[in-house]
Formats: sequence, C-alpha cells, structure tokens
Amino acid sequence: MVIGYDAKRAFCNNTGLGNYSRMVIGSIANEPEVSRCMLYSPRTKGKHEHYSDGLEHVELREAKGLWLPSVWRSTVGCRLEEDGVELFHGLSHELPYGIPKGVKSVVTMHDLIVRRYPEYFKPADRIIHRWKQAHACRRADLVIAISEQTKRDLMEMMHVPEEKIRVVYQSCDPIFWAPPTTPATDYQLPEKYILCVGTLEERKNQLNVIKAMELLPEEVGLVIVGRPRGDYGRKVALMEGGRVRIVTDADFRDFPALYARAVASVYMSHFEGFGIPVLESLCCDTPVVTSNISSMPEAGGDAALYANPDDVEGIAQQLRRLIEDEHLRQQCIEKGRIHRMRFAPEKVTQDLLAVYQELLHH
Repeated sequence: MVIGYDAKRAFCNNTGLGNYSRMVIGSIANEPEVSRCMLYSPRTKGKHEHYSDGLEHVELREAKGLWLPSVWRSTVGCRLEEDGVELFHGLSHELPYGIPKGVKSVVTMHDLIVRRYPEYFKPADRIIHRWKQAHACRRADLVIAISEQTKRDLMEMMHVPEEKIRVVYQSCDPIFWAPPTTPATDYQLPEKYILCVGTLEERKNQLNVIKAMELLPEEVGLVIVGRPRGDYGRKVALMEGGRVRIVTDADFRDFPALYARAVASVYMSHFEGFGIPVLESLCCDTPVVTSNISSMPEAGGDAALYANPDDVEGIAQQLRRLIEDEHLRQQCIEKGRIHRMRFAPEKVTQDLLAVYQELLHH
C-alpha cells in the first residue's frame, strides 16, 4: 500500500491539526501493510522538520521553485501517479485538485466550526475554508469524521451522504499514554491547582472558568495554558494575577506533568469537533469537568463531569465536587482508564487502516 499525505500541518502546525497529522503519519508509516508513505508539503523546515526521522518507508516531497506556498496543493495531484500513490489522505479538511481517477482519496473533517460559528473567522478566511471543505467532501471517495458530532454536522450542514462518512476517533499524542518524563517544575505553579488547556479565544470560554474560580476555595489556583488569539485572548491574558496563572509558552513535552499535578482539569469550550484536552486529561489520570454539549460527552464518556459552558455556578459546583470528594475523584480516574481505551493509538491506527483497505478493495 502506497499512501500520500497532505503533510503541511505535520511540519508547520504546532497545535491540534498538526498533532493529528503527526500522529496519523507516525502510526501508519510503520504498519506492515504500508510499503511507502509520501509526504507532500510546501516546506519541511521548522520546529517539526525532524519528526519523520526514524519512520520507515517515508519519503518527502517539498514544494520548491515555482511551487508557491499559497497554491502548492494545486500541483500535488499531478505528482501522485508519478510517485505510485494508490490512496491520498487529506488530513485537515482539504484535498488537492487534479487527483487522478486511479488514485483513491479520503479527507478527515475535524469540525464545521466555520459554518456553525462564522463570526469567529475573518470574512476572507470564512470563504476560503468553506470552499475548501466543499471541494474536499465532494471529491473524496470517503470522508472521515473524528466524532459522531462531526458526522451529524456533515450530514446536516453539508449534505454529505451518510454512506460516504466513516467515524474514526482521533487519539492524543503518545506522550500522554506514558508516565510523565519531565517534572514541569519551571512554571511557578500553585501547590493545588485546576488546569485549563487551550488557545485563548472566545470559543474556548476561559473567562467563564475564571469567573467560576471566584466561587471555589481560595487555596485552589487556576493554571491556563495556551496562546492568546485576538481581542478575547488578550483579555484573558490580562487576567493573570492572584490565583490565576497563565502560561503562554509551555513546552509540549511538559503537558503530561502539568495535567498529572493538577487536582482536576476543566475544558468549557462552546464547541469542538472532538475535544483533545478532555482525552489528554483522562490519559494522565486527572479528573475533568467539561461542556455538556457538542462532542465533549463523546470524549469524556462516563469518566467526566459536565456543565453548561455558560453556567458559571454549574461549572464551579462540578469543580468543587472534584476538589472536596476524593472518592469521586478516584471513581472518575478509574472510569477514565476504561473509557480512554476507545481512543488508544493502536485502535485508531487499525480503524484508519480499515478505511484504507475498504477504499482500495472496493
């Protein structure tokens, strides 16, 4: 099996879509069924330029010469047959034009936030993202949704036929599936704290979490880890002080230790395609309070506690339960160890391979 990947985000993105791309490529590349993985990207230099070192059967195809970064995907399709690619996987909402008829294609759709909440995007970005999504879903032989929530949105908002969609949950980075290797002692952390991970932006709803902290015991601090985006992010960043610690430059390798040291984590996003921080928390044996809407109940299952993201008192009440009830904390931890196996890297890899095999043998 020779697979081509849109690897732009694997090399150039440090957060969610980049992590997903690196996980997929890293897990598939060493599978015995795969003879070659062709990685297509406008550039491979940067923070993650060496991530594919050590992966077997991987070859890079970097945009050079007249390959402008803004239009590089338009030139990928014509190279696929030359490279012997049998199946091309767009890992983040889009597919190149010109994929030959003999090459099967699949695209991963993470969410349709640009359609559900267009106000979160600049007008030009809104148009471009919607256009790319429409083309990818129309061109793909199969569409992978990373949650049942995304599948429902694809059917309702883009009218993608149900028979064309396969739900394949994503996992989280392998570092969360092993004991922390770093102590995370360089962040001036409170002795007892609640952890909140995510980009500082309106959809992630950190201001309501900060308000909820005012209703909790004073000895419990809040550590928010994420980089600010836009006016909302800058407003959140200005809230640092007292019991609120904001870390904008955390090393990703320290994340497991940051979770493991926390008494609980909280993720009150208004909408997610999946909600990776919920799974990260479960993998680190840290109980989590999250939103009772969109895909978060899929990620948390019966191991998480839930609240309306707009109900500050409800958020505080659930967090207080985890702070004060050690028996409940241990129940959540034990349930988390069971629930997280639905998203184990080995299972996700086999589910992806099943989609590839279905396409190639259809």
